[in-house]
Amino acid sequence: MIVVNDLHKHFSGFHAVDGASLTIEEGSITGLIGPNGAGKTTLFNVIAGVLPPTSGTVTMAGEDITGLPPHTLFHKGLLRTFQIAHEFHSMTCRENLMMVPGGQSGEKLWNTWFGRKRIANEERALRAKADEVLEFLTVEHLADQKAGQISGGQKKLLELGRTMMVDAKIVFLDEVGAGVNRTLLNTIGDAILRLNQERGYTFVVIEHDMEFIGRLCDPVICMAEGRVLATGTLPEIKANEQVIEAYLGTGLKNKEKVGA
Repeated sequence: MIVVNDLHKHFSGFHAVDGASLTIEEGSITGLIGPNGAGKTTLFNVIAGVLPPTSGTVTMAGEDITGLPPHTLFHKGLLRTFQIAHEFHSMTCRENLMMVPGGQSGEKLWNTWFGRKRIANEERALRAKADEVLEFLTVEHLADQKAGQISGGQKKLLELGRTMMVDAKIVFLDEVGAGVNRTLLNTIGDAILRLNQERGYTFVVIEHDMEFIGRLCDPVICMAEGRVLATGTLPEIKANEQVIEAYLGTGLKNKEKVGA
């Protein structure tokens, strides 16, 4: 699905991503781990078009997508969420979902005068789909709640719901568990697994919670200092000496602490 080849992103003299190469297989849930400052979020931002790369290439299903802007990648089915949720806080959860699909008839002034029936029909369909998404995520009780008033974990679910309002092919989730209680994190994990197994979504997940990574992700990729250190199952990653050194700097004697 995604091939990243020798990707670099420099900020003045700082090499946030420094020659990263990796492959994301279609239909997988891939975990991306590493110590703070490893370059994980910058890598996401470059792949998703938020930042242009300094050099290197990104391909999606064989197509070169290097440097394409987020709205173009959105229409190709590549979406990302953020560590801090970006909701329309004064709109309801249902309305937040209904805003997602592009090219709606109501976006054109001409249609507001002469295409009201078409707009009404689209809005009914979007409302039905939004309600279906909220039910899938088990948060249908939040449909009419202002998005700015729900909890951080519920906002993460709402962001996941946005990806369901379009034909997403691959979704990059940035620290979906940050600030989320264990019960809601389990709900988010259940939704990710169902989307992967029932709807064929491919996911890449940045997360520091190793229990969450172990439950969902295979393979797991570990980054440090802008480079990919290792790829494998979580037990293989946790036993890798380079990974242990990157996290702890203390070698094998403390390898059991990785991911603690």
